[in-house]
Amino acid sequence: MTRTALITGASRGIGLGVAERLARQGYALTITARDAERLTSVGDRLREAGAVDVAAVAADMSDTDGVAGVLAEHEGRFGAMSALILNAGVGYAEPVADAVMRRFDKTMAVNLRAPLQLIQGALPLLRTAAAAEPARGAKVIALSSITGVYAEAGLSVYGAAKAALVSLIATLNAEESGNGVAATTIAPGYVDTDMSAWIHDRIPPEQMLAVDDVVEMVDSLLRLSARAVVSNIVMSRAGTDGYRA
Repeated sequence: MTRTALITGASRGIGLGVAERLARQGYALTITARDAERLTSVGDRLREAGAVDVAAVAADMSDTDGVAGVLAEHEGRFGAMSALILNAGVGYAEPVADAVMRRFDKTMAVNLRAPLQLIQGALPLLRTAAAAEPARGAKVIALSSITGVYAEAGLSVYGAAKAALVSLIATLNAEESGNGVAATTIAPGYVDTDMSAWIHDRIPPEQMLAVDDVVEMVDSLLRLSARAVVSNIVMSRAGTDGYRA
């Protein structure tokens, strides 16, 4: 059976790194991001890297119809899902006193509602893949943040959304790991991606986690047996006290 994965936020950064790693392993992939032109180019790269097949579906994760379209494309094309990689995210730096409700709604939609919708829609496909490979099972891996585990001033809404994601994944394990579907949140400090460019004046890229550090963690989790459940992994940056981004 060809292993399949759906990866959100796959056109750059961590999502692209994971997609490239799985392409080299011969996965069939559904990739999604907002930029259709860039996504098409990424799809070509992944096929050249070894992906058996690539479905590139442009969608905004704050749009429920767009999310539904990504799920429908994957199901129609592949019929099962070995791994769901929830990488797409958005965040704003603002203290509690200044939180703007419009940005709150966007943050929650992308970082929490979309993952829940994707998990709900993917569960039948994940169970199918787990039944076909009972020793390995199927995996859900969601990118959270260290700020969802340890509160950090100025990252109020983003941290709250990521904390809720950690809780959602832990509950998913309580409900589905017995069916062969195990889930993990990875909660890193700052990773050297475009999303972290806003803080380069205080934390230079060379002091951040490398994209490949997170890719290695994802790859390791995908190799675990169905008997192993790892609900959350915190990845901190060298030189910090381990409790801040």
